Order: sequence, then structure tokens, then C-alpha cells
Amino acid sequence: MSEVLKIQNVSKYFGKFAANDGVSFSLKEGGIYLLVGPNGCGKSTLVNCISGIFVPEEGKVIYRDEDITSEDMYKIARRGLVRTFQIASPFLSLTTLENMLVALPDNAGENIALSLFKPTWIDSEISAVRRATELLKVLGLRRVWNKPANTLSGGELKLLEIGRALMSGAETILLDEPVGSIDPVLCHQIFSHVLRLRDELGITFLVIEHRLEVAAQYADHVFAMDRGKMVTEGTAKEVFEDERVIKSYLGE
Repeated sequence: MSEVLKIQNVSKYFGKFAANDGVSFSLKEGGIYLLVGPNGCGKSTLVNCISGIFVPEEGKVIYRDEDITSEDMYKIARRGLVRTFQIASPFLSLTTLENMLVALPDNAGENIALSLFKPTWIDSEISAVRRATELLKVLGLRRVWNKPANTLSGGELKLLEIGRALMSGAETILLDEPVGSIDPVLCHQIFSHVLRLRDELGITFLVIEHRLEVAAQYADHVFAMDRGKMVTEGTAKEVFEDERVIKSYLGE
């Protein structure tokens, strides 16, 4: 598998405080990666640097061999590197399918969503609806395709958020707490769909999640941070048995 994202010696300062201090790691295409660490360790700042919200003072962010370190977050998203909260919240009065369609980039989605009410469709509209329908099937949402978003469960809304990111052209998704406040059974269902997206579509995921007992079961590789630095990386077992990681969570 080729490297899709490389973080090279990234440092981000707030005054004299280094929220990120020389962080380096890489993601290979089609992997599920988990970024962990105690509160305040620099995870959010790092993801903000990757997605274009912050520009690091030092280091580089490379996506598909292109330097995107200083790029606007919307340009980065158009490249296919998307953070889920960048996708607008679902329109609660629209159906699941309509919400998928309006997520298409460059206002195409709004036009295609409106086309649902036309007697005839052009080829691009047919293609978009077919794509949305296929994604809803992979996400386990096809049975609620015609249900208004305000009738969906919390877990279904999380899956719809991922689906909308994919409709926007995402190939690499920065997934912010996908199972936060979700029922434990639904947590596993959500991650099973993430696995399916990885296996069937080759989507790469970097997951930031506090419910490690769930997320770690699905990660191909885990990165652990503490105090702005990358402490270690490896399999979930290797990382969570590392004394440095244990101490960081215990506050030692």
C-alpha cells in the first residue's frame, strides 16, 4: 500500500507553548488508524493542522505527494482529505437520500437534490442518485433512504455524516469521535461499516476517539501522543501495553 498522508516534524505553538512538538507519522492507503492520548496531549491541534484549520510553524503535511501545509481547509477537502465536521450538519427536514445528494461539491448537490422532483433526469443526476444509493447500502442506511433525518437515531446520523463526507469526494476521512455518546451495541455497528468502507472502497480513516475499548478493536495501527509529542505507534496491543502510554493516561 502506498503512503497517502505524511506528517513531517510538525510543530504548532501557542505563544511559547508547543501544542505539537516535532510530530511525524504516515498513513498508508486503505488503512484504519487510531490517534489516542490523554486530554490536552495535542491530538485536536494536530488534526487541525492536517485539515487546514491551523498552519504549523514548523514541518510539513503531505497528501498524495503534494505539500498542503499552508492550503485553505476547503482546498484540502476538495483534494479528498476531509474532516467529518467540515461537512454541514444534516438538514433535518430532508430525507436521508436528499441529505446525501446535497453534500455533492460545488453546489451540484443542491441542483441534483431538487431534480428528485423532476419528471425526467439527466445522466449526471442519475449517476449521483446511484452513487448515493450504493453508499447508503454499504452504510446500512438503505432501509431509511426516504426517512427525514430528524427521525434517524444517533448512530444512523453518525453514519449519514460519513456518507455525506464520501459524497463530497472524500478518499481519506479524519473521523472525530464517531461513537461518542452512542449505545455500545451501535458503536460496533458503526465501526463494522467503517471496516466495510475500507474493504470495499479503499477509504483511509484516521479516527480520534475516546472510547478506546471499542475503537482499538478495529484499528490496523495506533498512534499515541502525550504532551505534544508522538510517544509510540504499533498494534493496539503493543501501544496499550507500552509503559509510556500507561503513565500518560495515569497522569504520571
